[in-house]
Amino acid sequence: MLNPVKGFLLEYGVSMPPLVLAFDFNPQQLTRNRSVTITLGSTPATRGGFDFTLPTETARVAQGVAVDPESFDVEILLDATDRMNEGDESARTLGVEPELATLRSMVEPKTQGPGGMQLLAGLSQDNARAFQRNQTPSVLLFVWGLHVLPVFLKSVDVTESAHLPNLAPYRAGVKLTLQVIEGRNPFWLMEKVKQVGLSALSSGRTAAPAVGGLR
Repeated sequence: MLNPVKGFLLEYGVSMPPLVLAFDFNPQQLTRNRSVTITLGSTPATRGGFDFTLPTETARVAQGVAVDPESFDVEILLDATDRMNEGDESARTLGVEPELATLRSMVEPKTQGPGGMQLLAGLSQDNARAFQRNQTPSVLLFVWGLHVLPVFLKSVDVTESAHLPNLAPYRAGVKLTLQVIEGRNPFWLMEKVKQVGLSALSSGRTAAPAVGGLR
């Protein structure tokens, strides 16, 4: 069972073993971004433009408006201090380098190798950095609390704040930008079902006193 005080990034794919990153997580450090794009100068196709009076007219008014995919900015702390104090030889030698390498691998293009093993595109002979036809980014599951969302890792910003004598970092702050993969996949659809149910609960709780006050 996943530890509720931790967050997880899990690679969702056929490669074995999948990339996995677990990190201590503070929900106060998460920013959710949802925006709407309104095309300037656009006019609804039907007669009447942006004028409306009745609720039945709002669908026409909203033509040309697009909802952009949700994204997250997440700040996490990677710290090997506890593991070093517990005698973990890997932590004493490498610090958090394995975790940082995992994040870099999650964001870089990959090709599918024999037996389902993924190979970083940077290992190919042409050393291509752009995504080619046979290369893909990692599809990840962002897990925190009761939420499980499919995401792409758009950016990784690392600030190393403490180092071992060999200069390997053992403490680093990381800012992740995640793009939610919105479509017909079970994780996003489940999140939408949860969203509808919780918004109905909130609206019902708010509307009941208001309606009662009108009587």
